[in-house]
Amino acid sequence: MNSHQVLGKQVDMPVEIRQASAFTAMYSVPTGAAQELIDYTGLEILQFRPGRGICALVFVDYVDGDLGPYNEFGVTFLVRDHRTDSTSVTQDVKALAKGRAGALIHRLPVDGEFTLAAGRGIWGFPKVLADFDVDHVSSVKRASVSQDGRLIAQLSVAKGIPLPGSGASLTAYSHLDGITRFTTWDMNPSGVRSRPGGAELKLGSHPIAEELRSLGLPKRALVTSSIPNLRMTFGDAQPV
Repeated sequence: MNSHQVLGKQVDMPVEIRQASAFTAMYSVPTGAAQELIDYTGLEILQFRPGRGICALVFVDYVDGDLGPYNEFGVTFLVRDHRTDSTSVTQDVKALAKGRAGALIHRLPVDGEFTLAAGRGIWGFPKVLADFDVDHVSSVKRASVSQDGRLIAQLSVAKGIPLPGSGASLTAYSHLDGITRFTTWDMNPSGVRSRPGGAELKLGSHPIAEELRSLGLPKRALVTSSIPNLRMTFGDAQPV
């Protein structure tokens, strides 16, 4: 079993998240603008239709896990799996339908020192410290994230219709210090609700907000989801 030392504590692999909750809004974005943002990784934006990719904004409240309790905000893009030779929209749509799309974690503010150190040191996630105000309990899920007194984003997600929860594996990509890495996340969600649209998003004056503005995010989200009960397991990262 691999293990890592983080701030004087041992973190054994695989890491387990026993209880978390999350909500997310997925937006259609121009492939060109999104690709320009992520070119530094060497990865390619997955296209769900010609000229359009997907940017997902997600708030997660980690309640009980090996890295302690903390909040997280992710700016992610669906990308082509680096192990495939997909070059067409048709191939991308098939990969998406089969759950073989990857997720690049492009920005990742958190509010915990330990998870910041572990995330950057073990997996190369671009974690930075930020301030959160979250409500994962009410019917309408709401959260905001700020850094140095400047709002990054404020997101609310309306209640969707129940969907069956099922286990899934996700290839999560990260890039830090010139290295692009990937990690396989095994997820077991329950209580999932989803719907078309249903998001209200406010962007602030922070540079991450300006970056999101540069994508021309549409007013209406493609789809929103909330997951009140989420368990996850993930191991070491590997270089691409």
